[in-house]
Amino acid sequence: MNSKTALYIVKRILLAILTVFLVITITFFVMHAVPGGPFTSEKAVTPAVQEALEKKYGLDKPLFEQYITYLGDAVTLDFGPSIKMRGRDVIDIIGDGLKTSAKLGLFAAGIALVLGVVLGAIAALNRNKLIDRIIMVFTTAFVSMPSFIMGSLLLILFCITLQWLPANGSTSAGLILPVITLSLSPLSNITRLTRSSMLDVLGQDYIRTARAKGVSKTKIIFGHALKNALIPVITYFGPMLAYIVTGSLVVEQIFAVPGIGDKFVNSITNRDYPLIMGTTIVLAVFIVIMNLISDILYKVVDPRINLE
Repeated sequence: MNSKTALYIVKRILLAILTVFLVITITFFVMHAVPGGPFTSEKAVTPAVQEALEKKYGLDKPLFEQYITYLGDAVTLDFGPSIKMRGRDVIDIIGDGLKTSAKLGLFAAGIALVLGVVLGAIAALNRNKLIDRIIMVFTTAFVSMPSFIMGSLLLILFCITLQWLPANGSTSAGLILPVITLSLSPLSNITRLTRSSMLDVLGQDYIRTARAKGVSKTKIIFGHALKNALIPVITYFGPMLAYIVTGSLVVEQIFAVPGIGDKFVNSITNRDYPLIMGTTIVLAVFIVIMNLISDILYKVVDPRINLE
């Protein structure tokens, strides 16, 4: 690793830390600015009981003092206990949700990457032919269709009409439809990115030179064209993986998947401040890490790229 690459990585890490800090700060103050509180929905809560609850969770302190205390605890991933899920720590709740969301997301991301690259390459190599047009029609449709519509259609077709799969995402078989729903949109984006990038690469001078020298078509495609065409795919794949793995809020709600998205939605509904903050921080950290990794992978795929 040369000095320029090391300096670039250090800069990106510092920027990532700043990003997470801003996310924590903005979320904390916006959350506390919303009218109401975590105990307003409790039945028959007297002022004395509410005061005791606020004191227990540190909500009776000045807002800025709460903020400073939370920043110190967040560094060690100590998000404290959940307000609504009594007797459970926030980090344990997030960990349980991530186990399901990670399984769901990794399968969806793997399917999207493999099929997207393959279909994109096939479309590029058969430009303007029937198979290219079919692939483009389907990918355009999947990109345009929101995940909640696609998920609802799959739910009605395979769970209600055909009754082939369970509608509950808490079982292994129940994760099939959520995986398909999550993978269709990124699969379509990767297909389109691969196709357009590969068409651009196939038109470069060095490809024409390789053909003139008699290099085999297979070597041109896999040794030169496809490798260079993957650069924009890597740009997209990092943030996409972070989004999918952390769980789609809508998809997890449709299929009743007990993932991090389900926990996050419930924490907002219940005004569970520690769980909202803890989930936000974990998601933000994961997203900035995946962006950092994808940036560094540029250099691995194409050594000609200068990281500045």
